[in-house]
Amino acid sequence: MTIGVLFLIFIVLIVVGIPIGMVLAISGILPSMVDSMFPANVPYVIRSMINGVDSFPILAVPMFILSGNIMAKGKISEKLFNFFAYFIGNLTAGLPIATIVTCLFYGAISGSGPATTAAVGAMTIPILVGRGYDKTFCTSLVAVAGGLGVIIPPSIPFIFYGQSSGASVGNLFIAGVFPGLLIGACLMVYSWYYCKKNGEDKEKLSNYTKEMRKNGFFKLFLDSFWALLSPVIILGSIYSGIASPTEAAVISVFYSLFVAGFIYKTITFKDIKETLVESVKTYSSILFIIAAAIGFARVLTYYDAPDIIAKAVSSTVSSKIGFLIIVNIILLFVGMIMDTTPAILILTSIFLPTAEVYGIDPIHFGVIMVVNLAIGFVTPPLGVNLFVASSISGVPIEKIVNKAVPFIISFIIALVIITFVPSVSLALIK
Repeated sequence: MTIGVLFLIFIVLIVVGIPIGMVLAISGILPSMVDSMFPANVPYVIRSMINGVDSFPILAVPMFILSGNIMAKGKISEKLFNFFAYFIGNLTAGLPIATIVTCLFYGAISGSGPATTAAVGAMTIPILVGRGYDKTFCTSLVAVAGGLGVIIPPSIPFIFYGQSSGASVGNLFIAGVFPGLLIGACLMVYSWYYCKKNGEDKEKLSNYTKEMRKNGFFKLFLDSFWALLSPVIILGSIYSGIASPTEAAVISVFYSLFVAGFIYKTITFKDIKETLVESVKTYSSILFIIAAAIGFARVLTYYDAPDIIAKAVSSTVSSKIGFLIIVNIILLFVGMIMDTTPAILILTSIFLPTAEVYGIDPIHFGVIMVVNLAIGFVTPPLGVNLFVASSISGVPIEKIVNKAVPFIISFIIALVIITFVPSVSLALIK
């Protein structure tokens, strides 16, 4: 079986709707079933799957999932939103911008796009709609801004990229700061333009802001302090060298339990049990995808896929700019049809060697990859954030997509800057 036939079967299996984990597993064992002399036989693939997930860095993933779920159940996003809305709620696009900033801060807690969309959207969409904003606009805003959850550190996709590339996860986290802020700024600019063009209910916004401010800033600050401190503790423990990303993920679990259970008292022992069950269900499906993707990636290595694709790309383009354009197009397309985790685990080994030949820093390339795939959260047919946001607001997905297009364009503008201005990603590292 040639590598071209294998990729064709892979694409067909995805198109017909077979779950991605099964597609990866089937693609991993198929070559040895067709050719008994193929070195990567079934036992080898299974061992690769097991050894691949037996990894200390990957332990950070279930911990961040659990921490994010505890924070969501404990209504931490509400505390964050109230703090930001206090200052800008009565300004043009104040509440939509406060929503984006909340996504930035919550992303620094959860490390997940869908988790950020769910936690922030469930709280902010009713508030924005109640203050006169169009429900479809609010839903699309949260769906796209939720993608910031995988760019602002800590980020689950950065953990997988670090695992695949050998790059420092801590450096990847640092590299995600400015790109995340840039994307957030682009989304804010469009939100301001939309609200300026379509108008706002100033009376409702004024009343809401007055209600927010009636108890004074000091009381609000005390109420929001522990939520605002969350990303400081999580990221500070990593960047200060006190803890590795995995250890910081464990710290975030205990911190979220402490804050939600004893400070805000928004979570009970019954909630903790439900959260644990929900987190196990979420990670168990991800874990199989991770294992299958690692097994399939090992098979691709036996096919010399990285070398074949590197030669094909180098024969097509002769410049770094041309390579980056092609990679961005491919990644945007892959993000539409494949989940972030398997995409990173498979494509990193294929594209990174060529990227290094063109002199692209592995950290910078990792940021490019994750930003591209983050756009996939809001592009059909996969578009996980679209489904999450739709389930919260009840707005049909096709309506969300139509309203989300300008936000996606803003995201892509930021992607272009991030791609061709490496210092946006590397300024804090070098």
